[in-house]
Amino acid sequence: MASLKELRNRIASVKATQKITKAMQMVAAAKLRRAQEAAEAARPYSERMAAVMANIGKAVDVADAPALMTGTGKSDVHLLIVATAERGLCGGFNSQIARFARDHARRLVAEGKTVKIITVGKKGYDILRRDLDDKIVDRIELRDIKQIGFANADAIAKKVIAMFGAGEFDVATLFYSQFKSVISQIPTAQQLIPASAPEVAAEGAQASAVYEYEPDASEILSDLIPRNISVQIFSALLENAAGEMGAKMSAMDNATRNAGDMINKLTITYNRQRQAKITTELIEIIAGAEAL
Repeated sequence: MASLKELRNRIASVKATQKITKAMQMVAAAKLRRAQEAAEAARPYSERMAAVMANIGKAVDVADAPALMTGTGKSDVHLLIVATAERGLCGGFNSQIARFARDHARRLVAEGKTVKIITVGKKGYDILRRDLDDKIVDRIELRDIKQIGFANADAIAKKVIAMFGAGEFDVATLFYSQFKSVISQIPTAQQLIPASAPEVAAEGAQASAVYEYEPDASEILSDLIPRNISVQIFSALLENAAGEMGAKMSAMDNATRNAGDMINKLTITYNRQRQAKITTELIEIIAGAEAL
């Protein structure tokens, strides 16, 4: 059984930890609002970009379509771009994305495909290297960047496009976590290359609208698809940032509550032992007095 001094030290240690977790919860809550606003602001642009690509894609013949849209005609080599957070203490946020990507990689390997992985974020690399270290071809860390900008996503997109141009892979898929709420982040896989033109429902007069493109549609797509890849990566990074702060806020709130429960239990144990010790001393004093 722990002594009174050990219990006092442990209570003080848990209280110090509780102060840290509470402070981290408040910081995460403050950052969450900005991150959530940034992620939600990026969604309309990403959706509109998809609509534009859908309209232009309908006007392009497969033979004239850019290579980034048609692909190589094969699916032998897959590149997985796994975007996670740079730091931990955010519950299962990072492990969910990494597990989702790892399961996908294992399915591809079981089908006889070659898998290559680029990790964006330190935690994703730390998790995936345990089982898939031989498949990681590059790692990108954004730890020193305080606020994710489009330039960061554009640099990643240019690297991926350059790898495709060099014939290093056939299909590229982006893995990230879509932010839904503070307690809900959904691991998501999105194919970047070949960049298929998504189907967008037309409304009203737009359903029968006919567009003419200058220059021709294939040239527009040649410029638009690389930018769309950058936009999708940027949107994924913003979704990740919001999801990370939401998961961290929830995790630190749980840690603070658990620390409070532990303090209460330790305090009860301390008081009981202290009372037992006092009672024992009183009994000894009384017994000694009666013996005189």
